[in-house]
Amino acid sequence: MSTGLPGLRGTEHIGFTVPDLEQAERFFVDVIGCEKVYTLGPFVRDDDWMLEHMNNHPRTIMRELRFFRCKFGPNFEIFQYESFGEPAPQPKNSDIGGHHLGFYVDDMDLAVEYLLSKGVQVLGEPTFSRNASEGQRWVYFLTPWGMQLELVSFPNGKAYEKDSPILLWHPAFPEK
Repeated sequence: MSTGLPGLRGTEHIGFTVPDLEQAERFFVDVIGCEKVYTLGPFVRDDDWMLEHMNNHPRTIMRELRFFRCKFGPNFEIFQYESFGEPAPQPKNSDIGGHHLGFYVDDMDLAVEYLLSKGVQVLGEPTFSRNASEGQRWVYFLTPWGMQLELVSFPNGKAYEKDSPILLWHPAFPEK
């Protein structure tokens, strides 16, 4: 008997909320290289639908959402809401609910140079991983609104791959 979700194929999209959808689109299209696919909204409800279906205050307004495709991997569903009350600050990785998006690149140095040329804040120098992740380099960078993103590269694989019967999915080899 198998365990887990019946029919699971993988992550179809990652959704996140931004303070300014126009700014986010410019960043993800012009800097990252994603393609906008479609947009929906606004959604305004005067019942408890937002609470029942999304665990938001019932009077929260979803101004708009936009879907983006970013090469291989999950799509992005990017929201802009009009919150009821003060919105929470952008979480850090160390906060509960904190997160980041990791982008695989073939050439770390070239990608960092590109981000810097676009005025993107890169946090420190690329770091060489150790132990099971040896062979990987990574560096964090920030969107204009402070969301944490990461570049990763391991063109010759990671150390764990030598002995592991299961490999992590790799965007450079999506068929594996």
